[in-house]
Amino acid sequence: MSAMRMLFLFMSAFILIGIWLTGFNAVHWLLYLPPALLAFAGITGICPGLIIFKKLGFKGGDA
Repeated sequence: MSAMRMLFLFMSAFILIGIWLTGFNAVHWLLYLPPALLAFAGITGICPGLIIFKKLGFKGGDA
């Protein structure tokens, strides 16, 4: 597993811990989207955010 994929999974878990500490019924549904996309990127290696920004015309993605 690469460091980038591990970072995605760690960030996803960190956000979900914050949601858990706040209360799952107290947060807006939109707050669940970033951890879901980060977990998807960490597990599959496909980053939806990077694809969207490349389609918008931004360059790069290679660190």
